[in-house]
Amino acid sequence: MQDTDPDTANIPTRIVIADDFELMRIGLCTVLNAEPDLSVVGMASNGQEAVALCTQLRPAVAILDERMPLLDGIEAAQRIRPLGVRVIVLSPQGDRLDRVRMARYGLDGWLLKNITREALVEAVRLVRQGSTLISAPDEASRLNRIYGQAATVQETLTPRELDVLRLLAQGKTNAAIAHDLALSRGTVKAYVEQIIAKLHVSGRTHAAVRAVELGLLRAVEE
Repeated sequence: MQDTDPDTANIPTRIVIADDFELMRIGLCTVLNAEPDLSVVGMASNGQEAVALCTQLRPAVAILDERMPLLDGIEAAQRIRPLGVRVIVLSPQGDRLDRVRMARYGLDGWLLKNITREALVEAVRLVRQGSTLISAPDEASRLNRIYGQAATVQETLTPRELDVLRLLAQGKTNAAIAHDLALSRGTVKAYVEQIIAKLHVSGRTHAAVRAVELGLLRAVEE
């Protein structure tokens, strides 16, 4: 592991915001810039502007409104993510994106617009560190509980079980997981059964969904 560069350790996380409502952009900017470790470096009013800004500025995180003119948040995210920028999409109350499709689209966060100030700030920090987060209408006020669950799960599962779970959440078969981890298929099957039991889920698909929901599925290197 490389040592942290002392010249860059205290540099704030650079953020681009995109929303077609000016007051929303200003509000998000005010909230995030109030944190010493966060800095909004650009704001866009539509998806095309967001892609152009991220291409130019290369921020660490982009926060995109789901519904924008020219390009919506998901379309813009698919163009921004390959730049190495982690992407959070903000959705109106009542909308919901399937967790597996969220990972497929390359989103790092899918959060409701009624998220609290504190939860948004924490979500940006977690996404910057590599977590994948999601909230839904019945979960928006419980993000802290979700974070706690993720920590508990990581403490409950062994490092090897976490390796298996992450590959499982990427849609890999037991045979593919066995090949990647240099294990036998029988050993992988046993790990999967242990993971299902520890997560209290009904099967491997549900386990994959829980991995995405709890931020255990790290983004695949570009």
